[in-house]
Amino acid sequence: MRKMLLASVLAATTIATGQAALAQPNQCFFVSQWEGWKAPDDHTIYLNIIGHRIYRLDLAGACPELTWPDVHLVSRIRGGDTICRPLDFDLKVAEQRGGPATPCIVKNMTLLTPDEAAALPRDARP
Repeated sequence: MRKMLLASVLAATTIATGQAALAQPNQCFFVSQWEGWKAPDDHTIYLNIIGHRIYRLDLAGACPELTWPDVHLVSRIRGGDTICRPLDFDLKVAEQRGGPATPCIVKNMTLLTPDEAAALPRDARP
């Protein structure tokens, strides 16, 4: 009986820890709070969020169009209007003049500390 109780507690802790790693409340933001973005390279996007917060998005693969002039991000909202984890993003990059949009898959989402945000090169700040 004692082993079963310990196994149940360990399983619940593992599940709770795994869920916390997927979405931490202090890391979430509303889509309407997203004010701008910059991509210093084809694997990284920095988002400017109201309240002087900057998020770094690390992409699963290259999105070369991010570094082209006259491009914009197309963000498709699915479900709620809160973004808390990489799976909440459905991003594509497209030229202003039209043409096909290229998907950019977000692998990691990191809220930068104020010091990390201040240390960004000027041309990388959103």
